[in-house]
This record gives sequence, C-alpha cells and structure tokens, in this order.
Amino acid sequence: MLVEKNVPLQPYNSFGIVAKALSLVRIGSEADLAAVLADPAQQAVPKFILGGGSNIVLTGDVKPLVLKVEIMGKRLVRETAKAFIVEAGAGENWHELVAWTLANGFPGMENLAMIPGSVGASPVQNIGAYGVELQDRFESLDAMDLQTGQTFTLDAAQCAFGYRDSVFKHASSAVAGGTATFGLAGRALITRVRFALPKAWKPVLGYADLDRKIAQTGEVPTTPQQIFDWICEIRRAKLPDPAVIGNAGSFFKNPTVSREQCDDIIQREPKIVHYPMADGSIKLAAGWLIEACGWKGKSVGNAAVYECQALVLINKGGSQNPVTGGEVMTLAKAIQTSVYERFGILLEHEPVVV
Repeated sequence: MLVEKNVPLQPYNSFGIVAKALSLVRIGSEADLAAVLADPAQQAVPKFILGGGSNIVLTGDVKPLVLKVEIMGKRLVRETAKAFIVEAGAGENWHELVAWTLANGFPGMENLAMIPGSVGASPVQNIGAYGVELQDRFESLDAMDLQTGQTFTLDAAQCAFGYRDSVFKHASSAVAGGTATFGLAGRALITRVRFALPKAWKPVLGYADLDRKIAQTGEVPTTPQQIFDWICEIRRAKLPDPAVIGNAGSFFKNPTVSREQCDDIIQREPKIVHYPMADGSIKLAAGWLIEACGWKGKSVGNAAVYECQALVLINKGGSQNPVTGGEVMTLAKAIQTSVYERFGILLEHEPVVV
C-alpha cells in the first residue's frame, strides 16, 4: 500500500480548483481498500472518497486520507427473462459505460449519456436526465464498510433512492423519539454497481429538449443509438465540457413544490417552467428561476454563471488563473438569496462542498 503525500487535486476535480490531498491512496481493487482498512496506522484516520471529482467543490486542502477510487471493469453478469444485468467497477467513467452498453446491445441508459463523473458516484447522487433516473435502471451494488472492513450488497430499496438522493448522502442518527435513521454517508465506499437493462426496450421521450428536437427534425427517434446521439448533441450545445471550461454540471437541484405553491407562483410568473410529478408535486426548473433573477453570465471573481445555461457555474479563469472554492460558494449563496427573495424558494446545491 502506497500512501502518496501532498498530491495536487486540480486534475481530479472538474472545476479545476487548486488544492491538494495531504495523503492519498489509490484504490484499484477491493483488496487495496481492505489493505488500507487493515493497516493499524490508517484505521482511526478520517477518510474522504474521491471518484471522478465531478460533483465536488474544494474550499481548501483535503486533510482526511483521500481514497481515490480507480476500480475498473465492465461485463455482462447474467441475463434474466426481462433484462441484461451489467456490472461496472466504481472507477469507470459514466459516459463511457453508457456508450459501451449500447455498443454491446444492452440499451436503456441512453438518456443518461454525457453525465460527468464515475460509476461509483452514480447511486450516491441517483443521477438523472431527460426523464430517466439511475434508480430506473439499478439492480444492486457492492460496497465496503470503512469502519469494519466488511463487504455488503444493497438492492434498490436498501439504497433509499430519492430525487438526487440516496442512503449514501445521509448519516445514521441516534434514536430520537423512539426512531433511528440509517445512513451510510462517509461510512461506505461503493466498489461495483450492477444495472438491469430491459430487453423489451422502449424509448423515453416527452422531455422538453427532446420534444424540440423532434419538432425541428420532423422525426421521432426509434433506436437507442439515435436517442444517445441526440442527448449528446443537446448536452454539448447547452453545457460546457469540463475539459475545456471547469464546472460541476448542474449546480442546483430542481426544487419541488406543492400544486398550490406552483399556482401561486404562476399567478405572478406565468412563464415559469414546471413539470407535474407522479406524486402530485410540481418540479420547477432551477435554471429558469436563476435566469429570471438575472444571473446568467454574471460572476464573482473567477466563478461565473454559464451564459448558455444558468444552472451551471463555471471556472472562467481556466487553469492559469483558476477559480477558488470560496468564489464558487459566494456566487452560489448570492444566487440562493436572490431566488429566495423573489420566489420564496431556497435552492439546494448538488455538489459536495469539501
């Protein structure tokens, strides 16, 4: 086991923020992780899990031991009557996995193309786009308890998926009023994830951007590859490539409100973009709220709101004069205040602030 010291993290976070890990261990296998947890010198040390770095904002050097997840591998595990069960290592690139599934005849994740990050982070965030969420294609995952070193497997119900939420984003709480809550935040490292991709494939359409594409082209996509290509084209037009302009993707969650709250806002803001949900609540487009408050293109230091999509905050200073985590969070808080004052809605940021 090699513990690297003072490792620059700028290449390992998609914002391109300058920071360093005081100590870092690369986890290329379950055995690597087991060795770290069995080392008496490391057992009591706080640990920080780093995957693709696409959903974090670094506000300083990382003092806990950084576990850099690099577990690779993609394979078809088995087939059932209804689905292909595909497994991927937590260190695999998410978009590359989606492309691989299509190339090998396993459709179903095409709507999730071009989402930055690693496979291991996908269940944590319950990533989603264009009408599909990870939970819709999830089968199970393997993980290791960072306190005990024990391995375990979770199914979808045990992951407690919600909108951009899972059991991995919450800590266990003590008994309060006779009820205890279970969470795995900071306690478990996901090693492998399995997906159930339906053999009876059906296109998932009906999302606004896809509807516009259908109207522009006059055709309805009939294959997974066509939807994949459309999604890639749409995302490239709307979102900056982190390799060119540092960013963490969608910075804020789309808020949900009651039907009554939405009706009240519509009376004041008739053009507000909103989507009815199955449970009767209404999802509002956070990007629309931010743009309505005049933030598109505005900046704080080297942190800016992307001119083509108000939901994305970017590093406008590039690698030579990079944004700081403080600038990103100052801009984010100013946006939150502005949206709350106008709409009475407090936006919640998606990235983890370290």
